Amino acid sequence: MGEIVGAGLLAHVPTIVLPESTRRELNEGKEITLVTGLRELRRDVFERDDYDTVVVLDSHWATTVEFVVTAQARRAGLYTSEELPRGMCRMPYDFPGDPELARNVASFAGRHGTWITPIDDEYLPIYYATTNLWKYLGEGLPAKRWVSIGVCQTGDMEDHLRLGRALADGVAATDRRVLVIASGALSHTFWPLRELRDHESSDPRHVFTPEARAADLRRIEWFRQGRHDEVLRTMPEFRTYKPEARFHHYVMLAGALGEERCTAPARQYGEYENSVGTGQALLWFDRPSGGWTAPRQENAHA
Repeated sequence: MGEIVGAGLLAHVPTIVLPESTRRELNEGKEITLVTGLRELRRDVFERDDYDTVVVLDSHWATTVEFVVTAQARRAGLYTSEELPRGMCRMPYDFPGDPELARNVASFAGRHGTWITPIDDEYLPIYYATTNLWKYLGEGLPAKRWVSIGVCQTGDMEDHLRLGRALADGVAATDRRVLVIASGALSHTFWPLRELRDHESSDPRHVFTPEARAADLRRIEWFRQGRHDEVLRTMPEFRTYKPEARFHHYVMLAGALGEERCTAPARQYGEYENSVGTGQALLWFDRPSGGWTAPRQENAHA
């Protein structure tokens, strides 16, 4: 029986794959802690041998009439971003997929009242919400499989919870030990173009509004306490701050981990940072010894 053995809500911003000299130039001479945090997360988690497959819940990949899960045996190529080709240009990627897991996840769509299709087309586009994290967490680990699932732009919160439930059942139907990444931001409003270059520092004072920054920090603290129930309960409020992909990358993750019953506390890598107005963080959830929905440790902190 397969199992989700770890999970994360991880930032994927373009800045992390720029040359170090450029990152420092944009950030008042300092390295951004999203970079140092991802390197530390790789050492702590991704270089271990206790998992087989990484599933990325990709906030940049928006489907329309169904959820789609990648089912190629291997994905390889050069990635250039349509959004920022100057900074993400001809980046090589090469990793094995997991067709068996993809098909198993899709097989549970009917049970959960949703639509999931595995696609093995070698020309299926890939997005930097997947490739940027693979560059830090997967490159150089050739035995680790990587799979992506997109958000569905016509789906609501319940639809994305259903996808997460199907993902958990699909993992359980295999022998895989899986890490699941919700790849995306917290609040997600960019500064207007004529103002944007005044706000490229990672300092959180550059997040678009103080209210958005406070909303992000409140949720980070709930995650650190294992209060997924509070994050889910207050989703309508949080959406007023325009979280990336309506925060559906996280909602899918929550669906896979037990939703409001999930009690796993986060540990944070690096600091809460700005990216041209948006709120970014690296939060990792280890599976509690009693399972994802084990009784909460009220004083749990990362």
